[in-house]
Amino acid sequence: MRGMELARRYFGAYEPTLVFGLPYSVERRLAFGLVGPGSECLGFDDEASQDHDFGPGFCVWVPRELYADWGEELARRYDALPKEFMGKRRVETALAGQRVGVFETESFYRTFTGLEREPQGVAEWLRIPEQFLATVTDGEVFSDASGQFSRMRRALQGFYPQDVVRKKVAANMAVMAQSGQYNLWRCLRRGDVVAAGTARTEFLQASMAALHLLSGTYMPFYKWSFRSLSDRAHVPEPICALVSRIAAAPVADVAQTDVEALCGVVLATVQALGWAAGDSDFLLDAATAAWQGIPNDYLRERPLNEGAYR
Repeated sequence: MRGMELARRYFGAYEPTLVFGLPYSVERRLAFGLVGPGSECLGFDDEASQDHDFGPGFCVWVPRELYADWGEELARRYDALPKEFMGKRRVETALAGQRVGVFETESFYRTFTGLEREPQGVAEWLRIPEQFLATVTDGEVFSDASGQFSRMRRALQGFYPQDVVRKKVAANMAVMAQSGQYNLWRCLRRGDVVAAGTARTEFLQASMAALHLLSGTYMPFYKWSFRSLSDRAHVPEPICALVSRIAAAPVADVAQTDVEALCGVVLATVQALGWAAGDSDFLLDAATAAWQGIPNDYLRERPLNEGAYR
């Protein structure tokens, strides 16, 4: 059984026990679900995922105005729920931190976005890395009677404002140009395969980030970025195959035609959006044009590379 289905069934079995006897004014303000880090929230979990931070459990989100009076009591009740369910026992590691249990709603969002409210203005949006937005908008909300938790979630799911998307795409294109079209081959000519491997990694990460952004999808933690390319961003299979081919080849055997082809996919999309024009196939030229053409003074004045996936 996949982790999300296990969480959903565990919630269905024990939510009544958790809230039994609570005042209605408290119960109606709680939200429940499974959102946050972990492959099960992306729907990517498999047998290998079950060796750490996996098992029955769900999140309980409590608004700040209730948390001081009820957070400790709810945590006590949650901790008293059965540790084993449907033959599964939760396995947790200290490094991962708390992934299920009781959270203050505002603190939960601040952990991932740095904000306790939805971002206001392009500067705040630009500062939030997409992998954290993927984390806080993935998973599933099982119940949210008041809608408070879900309102913030829906605002974040609406994706970056268009000018921020343009800025971040330009930043990733600049990284693609520097690492893939330029430094990869210089490193290979010097015989430095370690530096070449690093350049390839930078190039692939920036390429996948640009493709996610152009598809209106937050790219998650690097481990899941390629899987997300097809399963979440719905990038066509031939493009995913191109990414895979560049990644799978011994670094000295990476085909320059493949690197240029992947750059060409991003360039063609950016040109179709009207963000860049011209005959140059060096992505730094298009990145600069896309950046300098942004109709927002703040974003246009930020460094070109700011907003690249990190």
